[in-house]
Amino acid sequence: MAFAPLQADYVRLTLRGRTRRYDSARMVGTILVIEDEQSIGALLRAYLERDGFRVVWVRSGEEGLAEFSRHPVRLVVLDVGLPGVDGFEVCRRMRARSEVPIVMLTARDEEVDRVAGLEVGADDYVPKPFSPRELVARMKAILRRVEATPREQVLRLQEVTLNRTAREVEVDGRPVELTGKEFDLLAFLMENAGAVLSRDLLLDRVWGMEFPGETRTVDVHVAQLRKKLGRPGLIRTVRGSGYKAMRA
Repeated sequence: MAFAPLQADYVRLTLRGRTRRYDSARMVGTILVIEDEQSIGALLRAYLERDGFRVVWVRSGEEGLAEFSRHPVRLVVLDVGLPGVDGFEVCRRMRARSEVPIVMLTARDEEVDRVAGLEVGADDYVPKPFSPRELVARMKAILRRVEATPREQVLRLQEVTLNRTAREVEVDGRPVELTGKEFDLLAFLMENAGAVLSRDLLLDRVWGMEFPGETRTVDVHVAQLRKKLGRPGLIRTVRGSGYKAMRA
């Protein structure tokens, strides 16, 4: 199946050894597509990129789980009938780690399959064949609903209190002066306390995909946070994986 080329000005950046291609003026987040059928995967990528999304497309459950750990994903489009680990198991594993929205695709339209998909944590279940335009509209509706929930403005972890609105941080009631990036990094770590966050994920979420720096930037900022907060045990280094903010 042939597709017309997308009409957009793209830039290419080599970021931490990986080349990323995206429309810098319209990028609105990353969608992970896990679909082994070439025609469907290509069609979804074309429609989603045309709407400004960055698309990571893989063809197996194992690859999908690996990419899910590497990228700050806004939504997952997940085929049920994958080679190896099937879509139900992939959904189950993702849901155990994250509340990211998941839309499941399947060639089967039986009620038992729809119920199974929803029971393992899918937010929507779309039978094939489907309209790509309708699917994208349903995805956007899910994102609007999920992301409409306001973030907690005051975060507390151990003796540290962070106020997003005032952009202030206190340790045991003592104010601590942080730079803008130090504040944003601490907020993301506290918001995801207990979860191991990779350096790549922290770079993407705190500095943005356009940032051309290396993961060493994260290490330097974490070291500064530990020093300024006076709580070296608050942010633990997980060897070979990244960092984790400790609840206690």
